[in-house]
Amino acid sequence: LVEKGRHSVVVRLKGGDPFIFGRGGEEALALREAGIRFEVVPGVTSAIAVPAYAGISLTHRGLSASVAFVTGHEMPGKEESDIHWDRLATGVGTLVFLMGVRNLEFISSQLMEHGRAAETPVAVIRWGTTAEQQTVTGTLGSIAQVAGEAGIKPPAIIVVGEVAGLRQHLNWFEERPLFGKTVVVTRAREQASAFRVLLEGKGAQCLEFPTIEVVPPASWGPLDEAIRNLGLYNWLIFTSVNGVRFFFQRLQEHGKDVRALHGIRLGAIGPKTAAKLTERGLRLDLVPSEYRAEAVIEELGEQEVRGKRFLLPRAAKAREILPEKLEEMGGQIDVVTAYETIRPAGKSEEVRSLLQKGAISCITFTSSSTVENFAAMFPGDELPSLLDKAAIACIGPITAQTAREHGLEVDIMPAEYTVEALTAEVVEYFSRD
Repeated sequence: LVEKGRHSVVVRLKGGDPFIFGRGGEEALALREAGIRFEVVPGVTSAIAVPAYAGISLTHRGLSASVAFVTGHEMPGKEESDIHWDRLATGVGTLVFLMGVRNLEFISSQLMEHGRAAETPVAVIRWGTTAEQQTVTGTLGSIAQVAGEAGIKPPAIIVVGEVAGLRQHLNWFEERPLFGKTVVVTRAREQASAFRVLLEGKGAQCLEFPTIEVVPPASWGPLDEAIRNLGLYNWLIFTSVNGVRFFFQRLQEHGKDVRALHGIRLGAIGPKTAAKLTERGLRLDLVPSEYRAEAVIEELGEQEVRGKRFLLPRAAKAREILPEKLEEMGGQIDVVTAYETIRPAGKSEEVRSLLQKGAISCITFTSSSTVENFAAMFPGDELPSLLDKAAIACIGPITAQTAREHGLEVDIMPAEYTVEALTAEVVEYFSRD
């Protein structure tokens, strides 16, 4: 640290707070002695965060007016202990031991020998603040046995004091509906974060495993030609958020803006697609109540289609039902590629390993492409058997049909084809357990 600090600006990252059992003070002293200036950015120590996530308030009126953080890593039998057990046992309301699981029996016995009641509540929290959080409770007299039987191992934090009894009333994190569930998100990385936030807000641990990547088309030619001739079209229909994004990106590169759409009627499939257009100040003429291509045809009607010219900027690979039906109804259709979806290089071995261990609770698919590319990563007949312990969640009937074509049994599908509705259905499914 000193060597690098002489010549560079160095960021020294530490978990929690650098000055709470992080040896940050030792490093800062070494820097001071070397004449190197430094800055300390305080963090949230696990000694505070982990109990909070376990529903334990370290201080509480009427229960505890003091708290002490204690290393639990000091070896039993050390000649000159830095821990004053007699003072800790009876002089502090709440004791938080870090790195003490292996010495739990010794810690408990020392506190009881020095005057702390054997009935004092104790909580041990493993992997605190994560989706793998595990909490066991007992008393000073029983906690070593309870933790041992539960298989508690490091990393874990020990909380001793009456406040540990508050957990039964304040436990919030572990009571979230998807707590303890691991959900795979196969959506494109640039769109996965919003879905992930929804799932994590319900307590899920999310594993991002994008099976599609959205990229520009091999050639902008057809889209550019359509943009140059926008005045020829009666209707412009978008079937996805990505179609909106790439269309307007290209429109701007041609030196045009929304005024170029004057006189053209606008349609969008799905509320997210519609929202992207209204964000640009555009008013829509058609947003079908059902978020699929067939609904566009039903709501337009033959009278509106016949003799009209339609522009559909969309993915290179997409269902042909919409252009085919519009053409059958007497419309003139120009389908142009606005973007392509490709299969990214994914770490399928990691997902395979987790599936084989039964560590994945649910796999979500938000388009037929996500299903097809996921299946392509697991060739042969292994896919159905590999996924037999995980729930399969599909955003809508088209995606669900693709999943079934690959031998998968679909467990979850919302009535509304949005990630918000899909999240709600995932919650509902696991709430039945």
